[in-house]
Amino acid sequence: MLEQTGFVGIDVSKTHLDIYVHPLGQRRRFGAQPDDVAALAQHLAGLGPMCVGLEASGGYEQRLAQHLHSAGFRVYLLSPGRVHDYARAAIMNAKTDVLDAIKIALYLEHTHHRLSPYQPDPERLRLRALSAHRRRLVEEKGGLISQLDTIDEPLVRTMIEARLASIAKDVADLDKAMAEVFRQAPRLNQQKQRLCQMQGVGPVLATALLADMPELGKVSSKVAAALVGVAPYARQSGRSNRPGQCMGGRKHLRDIAYMGVLSAIKAKDGVLEPFYRRLRANGKPFKLAMVAAIRKLITILNAIAKSDPAFVS
Repeated sequence: MLEQTGFVGIDVSKTHLDIYVHPLGQRRRFGAQPDDVAALAQHLAGLGPMCVGLEASGGYEQRLAQHLHSAGFRVYLLSPGRVHDYARAAIMNAKTDVLDAIKIALYLEHTHHRLSPYQPDPERLRLRALSAHRRRLVEEKGGLISQLDTIDEPLVRTMIEARLASIAKDVADLDKAMAEVFRQAPRLNQQKQRLCQMQGVGPVLATALLADMPELGKVSSKVAAALVGVAPYARQSGRSNRPGQCMGGRKHLRDIAYMGVLSAIKAKDGVLEPFYRRLRANGKPFKLAMVAAIRKLITILNAIAKSDPAFVS
């Protein structure tokens, strides 16, 4: 007789881990220290085959995911937004840590067959942390520069200028650290170089895609576009058939890809520039044409990742 696979939802916080085991209905709370995580893994191992779901938020889930994966569990990092939408559809509107664990377990049961299990990738994780902090610094830099236009107080200007100099140094240090990651991971570096061969894809966009879009080349072109938030969703009801609307996706990737497409259009890229011009000539608004051009860029990059030896295992 085959053992039934159970589904474990874990609500992760800084100090504790609330678990719910479905269909056993078991609820437990563990601490978040290494010894507590080991005890949690040992407890789950005694329950039989288990799929474990964690919400990918806050960063606290990473160490737990790595530990449970090492312990032999199938671990899934889940989108908090999708879990929330599922719970809302199931009229599970109350919110506590225990209820969040239940929602995760039930969502995992219904969707695990369409999800990819977590696979640890230390180089990508380090690249993701470095590039994320670089983005934060660049955003802070933009805000400080705009303040310099309106602030005359000498002391404040001096402090802002000192902070800008510090940010410039930190960004340079992060760039060196990311270059070292690529140096130590030849395959990842090969993938970066291949992406950069596409007009409009520079080191920043290539690094962001490799760090934050591991699905590149492993999913369909439509899914890849949806992950970046440039896939239009149909809006038809009865006699109404409104134009599709893009929503969701990874905004920072979309923002960087936007700048890449602008660069490609200005450089008169042989693919993106005529595609964009044709849309504009047909009366499409600037924003719609740009979103379509970003979608085309992501589609091309996804196709490259599917077939190029640099990506194919």
